[in-house]
Order: sequence, then structure tokens, then C-alpha cells
Amino acid sequence: MATQVASIPRVEMLASAGIQAIPTEYVRPEAERNSIGDVFEEEKKLEGPQIPVVDLMGLEWENEEVFKKVEEDMKKAASEWGVMHIINHGISMELMDRVRIAGKAFFDLPIEEKEMYANDQASGKIAGYGSKLANNASGQLEWEDYFFHLIFPEDKRDMSIWPKQPSDYVEATEEFAKQLRGLVTKVLVLLSRGLGVEEDRLEKEFGGMEELLLQMKINYYPKCPQPDLALGVEAHTDVSALTFILHNMVPGLQVFFDDKWVTAKCIPGALVVHIGDSLEILSNGKYRSILHRGLVNKEKVRISWAIFCEPPKEKVVLQPLPELVSEAEPARFTPRTFSQHVRQKLFKKQQDALENLKSE
Repeated sequence: MATQVASIPRVEMLASAGIQAIPTEYVRPEAERNSIGDVFEEEKKLEGPQIPVVDLMGLEWENEEVFKKVEEDMKKAASEWGVMHIINHGISMELMDRVRIAGKAFFDLPIEEKEMYANDQASGKIAGYGSKLANNASGQLEWEDYFFHLIFPEDKRDMSIWPKQPSDYVEATEEFAKQLRGLVTKVLVLLSRGLGVEEDRLEKEFGGMEELLLQMKINYYPKCPQPDLALGVEAHTDVSALTFILHNMVPGLQVFFDDKWVTAKCIPGALVVHIGDSLEILSNGKYRSILHRGLVNKEKVRISWAIFCEPPKEKVVLQPLPELVSEAEPARFTPRTFSQHVRQKLFKKQQDALENLKSE
């Protein structure tokens, strides 16, 4: 466990210092800033497309017609949007509140205590407490701090980096991970059926109960004095198979749909589910990994718990399922491991940033 204070500034420290203007490295390019609005006003909008809501209540009923309706709703959301709210998912509000309270309590600790859990991205130690390092040529940073660690399978967890305070952090997170892992299976069953393959096919392809990893990243977005200039998370697609998001009911998530940014509503009791790149590849593009980003604001701290469901880095090859490839629908993706996909994506991001700098 690291004990030295990190050399990079924590965004929380900048926010609490009472600055009126954010440092230049957090300022987004002008073309990007043109699309950043007031997130509270954006969330209130009722006109235009809305992220779909999928009700899983029907899964509990022994009624094939009702089950089929849930399956069709999820297939439609995954195909058209690549993101959805899911409700009646079986994880209690009480447990989700415990996770929220424990995560907030960790970030409420003094900086010095959080730094005991600091990661070291330069040496490859990504688990722990951290802030975004510039990984592109422009050197831009995101307005967030985070805490990142693996929560499932149990035998792959490193409990030495799990926060000792607050006292309920470990117990609440362990129970949440266990219940969420069961929900992951349910969602993968529905999505497998939506592709017309065996119910357990996607889960097997991603490594099954033993190998599919659940990595949790608690994103902490402090109040920002100039929210029209910054982003909490820049536009990206997730590399995961699926991503589940719990949040503290402060809006911020936006997805790029039909050439415009759509702000996610805050729906009590719901979880947000993203289709990730890995599932888009296996589905041969039938399911969509959608571009999304996070806005910040000057009034409220936003916290989100993103759980990335990732296949093992080298053990499985990501490629379109053979049943989904034909002469009419050839394979849209070349085979690659998860590690190779991540490296390719990072390289492309760096190349794009260099090109943008050259054109300025």
C-alpha cells in the first residue's frame, strides 16, 4: 500500500481551495465546450429521445410471454442505444444506499488518509485512489478523482487495498459484488437470447463465473467553478463487456445518440447498464457500444460507482460469434484479446490527439 502523497494534484484539493478559474489543463477544446450545457437543466428536458428503461420484474414470473417481453425490451435497448436504465433488478435499495454511504464516507476522509491507498499508474499499479493522468498528446485532464479495485471473483481480490474506513465499506461492497454478479448473469442470458444463441453462451465466451472480472471504479466529481469548460469524464466507449452504474442521484451522464448528447435521467432504484466494446465485438455490431461522457456542476458533488465486467486479459479471444457471421453480414471485427483491444484503443487515442495538435 502506498503511503506517500501523490505528486499529481487531486481535483478535490483544487475544488476545496476556492479557486474561481480551473487550471488550463482541465479546459476542454472550444469545439467540445460548445456542446456542454447546464446538467440540471439538461436532465429536466422531456422533449427528444430518452434513454430506455427496461423493467426486469417479468423475470420472476413463470410466464414465457412476459419473459419474452423483457428480452425484447433489452434487445431493442442494446441494439439501438447500447445503454439502458434497468429497474426491479433484485438489488435492494437498502444495499445500494449502504454502498453509496460507504463510498461517500471514504471520499469524505482527509486527503492524507486517502493517499495511503494511492495507486501508481506509472508502474502499472492502477488499483487504489487516484486522479487522471494525461494519456494523450494534448495533456488534458478530467475533473475527477477515483478509487478503483477488483470486487469479483472473490479469489482474485486484493483486500489489502480495500479501505479500512469507513467500517462498513468491505461488508457492503462484498455483498453488492455478490448480488451484482448474479444480475450480470441474468442480463447476459437475456442478451444471449436476443442474439438467438444459447442462454449461457455470452457468459461462457467472457470467461464464466471463474474468469469474468468485476472491476469497480468509484468516480468522485467535486464541484467545479467553471462546469461549462470542463468534463468529469471525456467522451469514450467502455472496453468492457458490460458496465453497471450506480450513482448518488446527481445528474451527469450523457450519451451521444442521433448526433446529439442526451442526458440520463436520475431514476430512483435504477441501475444504468452500458454495452461495452467487448460485447459489441461478440455480437458483430448487433449490440452497440455507445459514446458517453460525464458533465460536472458547481452546486453538487457527483459520485458514481461504475462496475466494469471484463473478460480475462489474455485467456479468451474477442471475435464475432460464428453464428452471427454470414456472407450477407461478414465479420466487422478482427480477432483480438482484451489486452490487445485496450492497447489498440489507447494507441488510436494518442494518434488522434497528435493529429488534432498538428491541425491547430
